[in-house]
Amino acid sequence: MTATAPPTLNELLHAASRTFALGIDLLPEPLRSEIELAYLVLRVSDYLEDNESMSPEEKAPLLDRWSAALRAGAPDAELAARLEAVADTTPDALVARNVTRVHQALAAMRPSARGVIIRHTADSTDGMARWTRRGPDIPDEAALDDYMHEVAGRVGWLLTDLFALDIPAVAREHERMMVLGREFGLALQTVNVIRGLHGDWERGWVFLPRSYLPGEGPEPVALLDGTLERPDIERLVLDRLVDKAERHLEAARGYLAVLPRRRHGVRLFCLLPYLFAVRTLAISRANPRVFREETKIGRADVTRIVRDARLFGWSNQWIRWYGRRLRDTAVAPA
Repeated sequence: MTATAPPTLNELLHAASRTFALGIDLLPEPLRSEIELAYLVLRVSDYLEDNESMSPEEKAPLLDRWSAALRAGAPDAELAARLEAVADTTPDALVARNVTRVHQALAAMRPSARGVIIRHTADSTDGMARWTRRGPDIPDEAALDDYMHEVAGRVGWLLTDLFALDIPAVAREHERMMVLGREFGLALQTVNVIRGLHGDWERGWVFLPRSYLPGEGPEPVALLDGTLERPDIERLVLDRLVDKAERHLEAARGYLAVLPRRRHGVRLFCLLPYLFAVRTLAISRANPRVFREETKIGRADVTRIVRDARLFGWSNQWIRWYGRRLRDTAVAPA
């Protein structure tokens, strides 16, 4: 009997996220392979943070071990054995079961890129461990930003540092791009928070800052568990989240504007998630269903956005116009 061949890294990428894979596959080498691998490293971290088969008391030490293995540049045999045995059927679990291959591929990267990936993914994993120990306590927007920085803002830094290795314009504007890159990450994560409010609550996390609700009002969980029938409070909280996402997205557009037009693959890689986020935010705005179900853009929207971005994404003026169009023509479901 012939053994089934293990999935390639690109197959793992497509299994873990078709949406991000769309952009990563458009990148030139060596960026494509490097960002693909960085994404898979963080999916291992995501599995350790988000899986439903381990307790928080188990997760945090495993996140510590994964971070330490990354920094050491050598697989942790005990951690690898634990992950290779997981029975979960999620995409993150599939990547986690292949953790040894992911680590081996990291060791084969060019040294400059390997150092960038290790530093930022290990720092992000440390942040996930800290928040796993802290638990779902989001008193205010500063706490939400702290969490989102660990899981997304640092990714903006990682990508900027990788771009700077090969793109002189990014290297010249490095300090500014690092600031905007963090904002880009916060933009995408804020939209993720909005679209996943109900699903996050089902796994025990409520990412609504308590400070967003009126002074002596209910706890944020009441917006998600069906015990609160206050459309006015729903509108208030949702408006605050949407306004926050729009502020971050404006900075993200500034990030895109610095990327050279001739680097069309890199621009598309960054542009597609930006446009998907703009569209998702548009159908979430003034839509109270976000508190009860996941908000997702349709496949037709994805196809149209990818087609249009590939044709016109070289133009900063078009990006501004198209973003407004995606925002203003969306109609929230009844």
